Amino acid sequence: MSANDKVQATPVKVLFVCTGNICRSPTAEGVFRAMVDATRLSGRIAADSAGIANYHIGEPPDERSQAAALARGIDLSGQCGRQVTQGDFRDFDYVVAMDRTHQEELLHLCPPDRTHRVKLLLDYAPQAGTKDVPDPYYGHHDGFNHVLNLIEAGAAGLLQEIRGILK
Repeated sequence: MSANDKVQATPVKVLFVCTGNICRSPTAEGVFRAMVDATRLSGRIAADSAGIANYHIGEPPDERSQAAALARGIDLSGQCGRQVTQGDFRDFDYVVAMDRTHQEELLHLCPPDRTHRVKLLLDYAPQAGTKDVPDPYYGHHDGFNHVLNLIEAGAAGLLQEIRGILK
């Protein structure tokens, strides 16, 4: 096996990040995984999610996030909250923030030689008309559907970029 074959065998790894890893980032992980599966690239692209804060370590995604995602055929029930670690900046090719505050916090935590890995999800969906996926936690139930719409748009754009790299 040549060095190039080894590089191609390693999946592109994406980490989605929000505040506590119970609403936006697990939703993004689930949506992105479903898109990756639909394009039959699950062996070449991997996804995970984490939170900036340690509020919900070990907890499942918010029930409302799970219900909204499940209504679209996406099961989040197997996910478990965790906090971002320094190793994530080494292990993931993309560290994708749900909003600009998360992006700033990630850039503060990130080693200087890895800042190119920190991305903003909605930069991949300029048609969304916003840069930030809003936190639905304290809002109404339809806020979770709005978040899903934004995440689907951003995830589709991100997947398109990664597919271009994999060719």
